[in-house]
Parts: sequence; C-alpha cells; structure tokens
Amino acid sequence: MSPSQLASTPLDQWHRDAGARMVPFAGYEMPIQYGSIVTEHQACRNAAALFDVSHMGRLRFDGPGSVAFLDRLLTRDIRNMPLGRVRYSLICNENGGILDDVLVYHVETPSQNPYHLMVVNASNREKIIRWIEPLLADFPEVIVTDRTDLTAMIAVQGPKAMAACRRLFSYDPTRLKYYHAVITNQFSKPALVSRTGYTGEDGLELIVRAEEAPRIWENILLAGRDEGFMAAGLGARDTLRMEAAMPLYGHELNETIDPFSAGLGFACDLDGRDFIGGDALREIKATGPKQIRIGLLPDGKRPAREGCEVLDQAGNSVGVITSGGPSPTLDRPIAMAMVDASAATHDTLQIDIRGKRVDATRTDLPFYKRPV
Repeated sequence: MSPSQLASTPLDQWHRDAGARMVPFAGYEMPIQYGSIVTEHQACRNAAALFDVSHMGRLRFDGPGSVAFLDRLLTRDIRNMPLGRVRYSLICNENGGILDDVLVYHVETPSQNPYHLMVVNASNREKIIRWIEPLLADFPEVIVTDRTDLTAMIAVQGPKAMAACRRLFSYDPTRLKYYHAVITNQFSKPALVSRTGYTGEDGLELIVRAEEAPRIWENILLAGRDEGFMAAGLGARDTLRMEAAMPLYGHELNETIDPFSAGLGFACDLDGRDFIGGDALREIKATGPKQIRIGLLPDGKRPAREGCEVLDQAGNSVGVITSGGPSPTLDRPIAMAMVDASAATHDTLQIDIRGKRVDATRTDLPFYKRPV
C-alpha cells in the first residue's frame, strides 16, 4: 500500500508537528516514536503516556436484537452485562480459531438510549464487518454502524494517569472500577471514558468526536505537564504490552490459534450458550490444546524476534517465537512463544536466533505486574 493510500487519524498533524517518525500500520500512517522508545516506555511505567489508538475499529450495535446477536457472535456471555461494563471477548470461526479479540462496551447515551460498542483491531476491522454482515440476516432489528472515521481513540496509561485526568471530566474517572465505562463531558463535549488499557498500567481509554481529538489530547498533556506525561508511539506500546504478556493479533492470535492455546480460556463462556465456534471450543477444552503460549527468558542480550524457532534440549523443533525483544523494565530480553503442549512444561528450551542456539528459561506470564 503506497503512502497516498494510507489513512490518517484525527491526530495526524499533531504527530507530525511533534516530530514523530510515521510508519504504515494496519492501513494507517501511525507514529512509531517521537524520540526514544525506551524513554516513552519508562514514562508510561513511571508517570503516564498518551497513545493515539484511533486506528482501532469502533462498531456500534443498536436495536432490540443486539444482545442476542452479540451472544451468537462472541465467546463471552454478555447477556447479563450491566450498563457501564466493558468486557474482553473473542470472535471465533466455526473451528474455534480466533478471528479477533475485542472489547465490548454496554453504555447509554445522555438521553438514556442503551447500546453496545465493539472495539476491534485495526487490521481486522474490514474482516469483522464482512463476517458480521451475513449473520445479520437472522437479526433484522440490529443496526450496526461503523463509527471509526467519526471518532478518535486516545489511551492515557500510567500510575499518575488517573489523578491527573480527574480534573478534566464532568465525571470523576477515578470512581470507575476496572473495566467500567461512562459517557461524560470534556469541556462540554461528549467523551466515552473507560478504565481499560493495553500496557499493564492503570489508566483510561477515551473515545471522542474526531474533531475534538487534538484539543483533548493537548488538555491531557497539559494536565500531566508537571508529572512527566509524554506522547508515546507504537514502539513503546509494543514493548509495554509484551512485558504485560498481552497477546497481539497476528502474533499470538490468528485464525489457526484457539483461545485455550493462547491462554485466553477465561474469555470463553461455554455453558448454556450456542455461539459460533462453541462446539469446537468445548471439544478443545475437553481434550486439551495441542499448542500453548509460554514465556521465555533467553540467555544473554540478543533478543529473539518473531519467527525464531524454539527447540527442546535434544534439538527437536517444538514451536516458534510469536513476540520478542528487549524489556526496558527488566533490562533483559523477553519472548513469548507458541510451543507444542508436550514441551510447554519444560523448564529450559532453546531458541535459534539467526543460526545460533541460545538457552532460554520458561517463565510464568506476565513478565511484569504493576505494583498494587
């Protein structure tokens, strides 16, 4: 895809004015870093960082059949989901392979009209829309609206994020419990605020009108100016989510990987429901997955990158690295791998890093947990 075919977010000009290095990502031109990825990573761990995540897809579901439709679509039971809740779920194919991992919001407008909003991965937005369209034939009262281009999405993540942001909104977001959301105002303009994130830190994700995004972005930076808030790009977002062992679609998740292999069995409500992929997932759970996602700590300083082969001590290939790189917090390389279930309990394995075999110690995930 040429640069002229790439989409831009409502914060595109801000990124360019700030000197960001822009790269193609999931059909958009996105900032990968403004300066040092490590500095942006540490700002998130120690203060707070702002991420433009407007490239994520935002699909709204209205109508009296929305709950039944989403219950057919999702691995998670959302039938009893109260207003103000956000729930992580998966969309699977009939074989139990993961089509996407999503966040589902149940909120209501200021005029008290309830609806569901689904945030999907940017690279999967068109695929999920194509998946949904034929299924809607059985749910004629459901109205699906793609709100992606009309809105922007901003993540504010870090230990100082909540305290600084409480001054900005009509509703104090520190009152929100984890994975809860509310529609409030930022200087009289509507904002959907949720206590969610993808970095392993506490913080918020905001969905706002596209035209309001630059002003709100600047207001948050100003609120955290004395606390060390910093804009961060996709580079820091990737090292942060790796430390927190959060799976990334196209790496730990794809249509050939089932939720139990990926360590996401908690996101499958199998009892008393009929949803797409349900029968396959019940069988996989009963027999056990053939592969399992694990964490590895390679010896030395050379990072193991995606695609590196994982071997047992006898030299047999048992899997592949799905994500890997240096951890700024741990000051050592870390990696996630998908390996044969029989090898997932080995204490040590080897990784072929550009032709050299490196010992690696299996470790529990996540690599990093924020202090409580």
